Amino acid sequence: MDLSRRRKLSSHVETSSMNDIMFFLMLFFLIVSTMVNPNIIKLMLPSAKSSKQMMKQPITISVDAGGSYFIDRQPTTAQQLEAELQRRTQGLESPTAVLRVDASLNVQKLVDILEIGNRLKIKMVMATQAQQAASK
Repeated sequence: MDLSRRRKLSSHVETSSMNDIMFFLMLFFLIVSTMVNPNIIKLMLPSAKSSKQMMKQPITISVDAGGSYFIDRQPTTAQQLEAELQRRTQGLESPTAVLRVDASLNVQKLVDILEIGNRLKIKMVMATQAQQAASK
């Protein structure tokens, strides 16, 4: 009679290096996630390097450094701007407006004009100043 005990096989996996691997993976993903650009909004900004001729005569909306509004060089107020634009674009198939806004102004004034243009279905193009060539 064989009374010897059976040996039980135990499976053991070494996990001591697993901590190091997980730490390096976490560190890698943290570094990579900070490199991703958080600005995911794609904008089409007008280019200042080239100019394009337009066949139609656009409406020019200007705002000077003092915050005064002008439509085709005619002074108007912020309250009358929408009504005046609606009157001038009435009957036009695809009205276009060129925005000439002073660079020192608050962005809110530009946003207000863009909202008015959006409500009236006016295509808005922002006028920019051409870049000066570097002198040699």
